Amino acid sequence: MNVEVIYEDDYCLVVTKPNDVVVHHAYHSRNVREEQSLLQLLDEKFQKKFYPVHRLDRRTSGIIILTKETQYVSKFQQLFTDNEIQKKYLGVVRGFSPETRIIDSPVKGKDSKVHKDAETHLKTLQNVTLDIPVKPYDSSRYSLVELSPKTGRLHQLRIHMNKISHPLIGDGKYGDKNHNAMYETNFNWDTLFLHAASLEFIHPFTNETLQLTSSLPENWKALFKAFNWSYS
Repeated sequence: MNVEVIYEDDYCLVVTKPNDVVVHHAYHSRNVREEQSLLQLLDEKFQKKFYPVHRLDRRTSGIIILTKETQYVSKFQQLFTDNEIQKKYLGVVRGFSPETRIIDSPVKGKDSKVHKDAETHLKTLQNVTLDIPVKPYDSSRYSLVELSPKTGRLHQLRIHMNKISHPLIGDGKYGDKNHNAMYETNFNWDTLFLHAASLEFIHPFTNETLQLTSSLPENWKALFKAFNWSYS
């Protein structure tokens, strides 16, 4: 499996994580022999160990920063802690989403009863109506959205889109099973349509302003063609 390199310098490597690939396996994971993690793919490609600064869900594709030495990790992580890194995701959601919206519903942490503040800024970029019925309607409507999380809670974007009744397509946990099934049956697309598209930040070691963009996966390109959508 090829991994796109977006940027590299003496301190970090920025790549596109493919969909359905974990960043790294949990300790004693049963899947280690069955599938390669992003770190394993990079080790195979570069014959070198890298250290992830942040995480992406297995089913989310897109841009991720890794460092070349462990001592560099904290400097990059501080950018996320201090909200000094601008993150933009693309998502395909059910229905016609609002033109813009700030979603600030608290999100519960993994295996926790405590809800934490969470904020996501939404901007709708494109809409489409398909003459494909999805119960209880005779047609189906979808939107391309740009999502900018201002906090980094687990599954935040997936939960927030479900919260406003515009769940992400392909989301098996928070999504709409009828629409997910339509995408798989009619287009053979069974992946989560959530892509970490870009990062913008000031490099903590070189002070260079970086604006980095991740290429869209092949199923996204097919969707854009089928829906006559464009994105730049």
